[in-house]
Amino acid sequence: MYRAVTRSIEVTVTPQYVADQSAPDQGHFFWAYAIEITNHGSETVQLKTRHWRITDAHGRLQEVRGAGVVGEQPVLAPGQSFKYTSGVPLPTSSGFMAGSYGMVSAAGERFEIEIPAFSLDSPDLKRTVN
Repeated sequence: MYRAVTRSIEVTVTPQYVADQSAPDQGHFFWAYAIEITNHGSETVQLKTRHWRITDAHGRLQEVRGAGVVGEQPVLAPGQSFKYTSGVPLPTSSGFMAGSYGMVSAAGERFEIEIPAFSLDSPDLKRTVN
């Protein structure tokens, strides 16, 4: 599990390789990732946007921006959490993701919170030790 806290809002990520949606011999690797966002602060906030930076093993960067997550823009009162699962394909057997969520407070203040960088590693990844 990977974790980041910004302005008392905690984001945890648990990635998992999905073998039955991957085809390593065809250069297709797929991961699911579960995210939980918990508001440990004292103000109600709403997740409005997402920005992902996805990097494969060859260093190719793909950026994804959009409204909300999984079709939602959740509102989190103090002490509340929101969980969702999504996925990402890569043409390589490893990579990593990082990003941020655009939030807005009940008072209308806009700010960004960090999504921790997390590793995407498949069991098909060949590692050698000399």
